[in-house]
Amino acid sequence: MFGTLSDRLEKIVSSIRGKAIISELDLDLTMREIRISLLEADVALSVVKSFIDNIKVNILGKEVLKSIKPDQMIIKLVQEELVKILGSSNQPLQIQKKGLTKILFCGLQGSGKTTSIAKLAHHIKKNSKKNILLVSADIYRPAAQDQLKILSEQVEVNFFDHQNSKSVENIINQSLDYAEKNLIDIILFDTAGRQVIDENMMLELKLIYEKLNPIETILVADSLTGQDAANIAKSFSETVSITGSILTRIDGDGRGGAALSIKSITGSPIKFIGTGEKIEQLEIFYPDRIANLILGMGDIVSLVEKASENIDQEEMETLAKKMSKGNFDLEDFSKQLNQMGKMGGVSGIMSMIPGISKAKKLMVENNISNDVINHQIAIINSMTKKERASPYLIKASRKIRISKGSGTRVQDVNKLLKQFLQSQKMMKQMKSMGKGGLPNDFMKKLQGKLPTNFN
Repeated sequence: MFGTLSDRLEKIVSSIRGKAIISELDLDLTMREIRISLLEADVALSVVKSFIDNIKVNILGKEVLKSIKPDQMIIKLVQEELVKILGSSNQPLQIQKKGLTKILFCGLQGSGKTTSIAKLAHHIKKNSKKNILLVSADIYRPAAQDQLKILSEQVEVNFFDHQNSKSVENIINQSLDYAEKNLIDIILFDTAGRQVIDENMMLELKLIYEKLNPIETILVADSLTGQDAANIAKSFSETVSITGSILTRIDGDGRGGAALSIKSITGSPIKFIGTGEKIEQLEIFYPDRIANLILGMGDIVSLVEKASENIDQEEMETLAKKMSKGNFDLEDFSKQLNQMGKMGGVSGIMSMIPGISKAKKLMVENNISNDVINHQIAIINSMTKKERASPYLIKASRKIRISKGSGTRVQDVNKLLKQFLQSQKMMKQMKSMGKGGLPNDFMKKLQGKLPTNFN
């Protein structure tokens, strides 16, 4: 996410970093480059204009150009303005302590609305003991109800089956009765989407909104639609009172224009982002963390949170003890690769490390890919227990057997073994360092430890 924009803004920030004096000409050129970068990232023109104007007013109003460290002040103001247009701070989902919480979802067909409802149900269930009900009011798409029913079973929450009723009013009344009788705490209400916005769609949505009277009305938008997402958001917000948004397919969006536009257009915060196809791949949206990522400052807080959620602490403690004794084998290496995969793979981890451009450069130079983790785990799984414990036993004939068993080549097995030995060597070096900290060339040494593509 934001890959292209982040690269551009990092270069712009680097061009002024370290300058003791910044002239008004420098400022004009910097603002021009930022304007171009935002427009190329598909940010709405009105948002870009407001962004640039606000920064210039702050810079000139606070006499930043005459300050002791003008470069740092300008970078700080750019970061603050990014946070501002992204939403200042995370706005949690409104859930009533007592009574029924009604949440309505809207958006175009294909935006990922139905899947997002299931993801949100999973998120709520994981973080509370609320009794959740999913309802589909899409009376036009025959498979809509079936899709939501399957997803409800997958996340193990209640589903209201209205037997393909063709009346949205009946669906609302019957589902509310069901919720009352079954002590439901939260109802997530799906609505019909269309390929394009039309008058009938909006009239029906308005009817559902007025009849249901939801505490939250969530717009689900596909981030890949770029500036169109802002136009779609405008149309929906003019029909119903949007209280928040979920941006889907963020993992495939290198520009980020939708995220930087949608809050300003709707006047409501982005609450969640969809980072993949799996049910658990829905993340809370934190504007400050996203702003830091865009400017190449990393997101260590999210990295630590992701680690605490996905890593088996007991397993890692056992692994740490083995490493401290220099007893690190291929079985342990496989566990490390699995843990890396749970945290979003190599690219997911690297994107959260400060100095993101350096991390990306490292990945490009060494052909680092998330897919390769699965290949390397397959190679290790094709080894015997004895081979995993004693890699020096793996000679020519064993390598052939392992490559055939894992569907890879002998060269790939050789690469894995080489990387393992480099990783093992690195663990010994880190042990010997004690409290001395990481060496200056740690990132360079890390190259041998990271899985690389098979050529």
